[in-house]
Amino acid sequence: MATRVLLVEDDERVRQALGLALADEGYDVVETATGEEALELVDPDLDIVLLDLMLPGIDGIEVCSTLRSRGDLPIIIATARSDTADVIAGLEAGADDYVTKPLVAGELAARIRALLRRRRPTSGGPPEEDKAGRLHLGDLIIDPGREVVARGETPLHLTRTEFRLLMELASAGGNVVTREQLLQRVWGYDYFGDTRLLDVHVRRLRRKIEPDPDDPEVVLTVRGSGYRAGP
Repeated sequence: MATRVLLVEDDERVRQALGLALADEGYDVVETATGEEALELVDPDLDIVLLDLMLPGIDGIEVCSTLRSRGDLPIIIATARSDTADVIAGLEAGADDYVTKPLVAGELAARIRALLRRRRPTSGGPPEEDKAGRLHLGDLIIDPGREVVARGETPLHLTRTEFRLLMELASAGGNVVTREQLLQRVWGYDYFGDTRLLDVHVRRLRRKIEPDPDDPEVVLTVRGSGYRAGP
């Protein structure tokens, strides 16, 4: 079955052009011009959402936040805005990735493929693995096969992107992983030094797994280099 993409774009010409380009790449494209209809069109058969931020009525930020509250459906936001604050707002609302307009079909398809690859189970040989194949990182228990993270008996609800980010750091065994390495390994795409995507996801991850996100113990910043997992 073809990958189903929900394309949310209010500009009809842009929507039609993107729809045709994605269809040529083999995707099954569902189109809508409004955030309200986008929320109604989401179903279990959908694989990914390409979401414009500038929408009439419910804007893209609100749509993104609502979709993320419902689950971990992959979301790529698209914006014509050059303001860093708008990109960060979309990522903070739960988007996994972003693209800026005018969109290039080949780049967009590459980012969709990279994002969908993250749905595959994470492999690797992380340290402190127990007999059930789970990784223990401080008081966190990470189950790579089920993509589940818990603190004791309490599950922590991470998106797939957040889970992959945590796994990359945990698998490094306390060694520093550079920003460039994390972007390549987690997002699978060359971001040409743009680390906003990574830093926002680290903040989101810390809010979910750290007892005190302002004084992190699990995901530590190594100034001028990258991040590492705490002891």
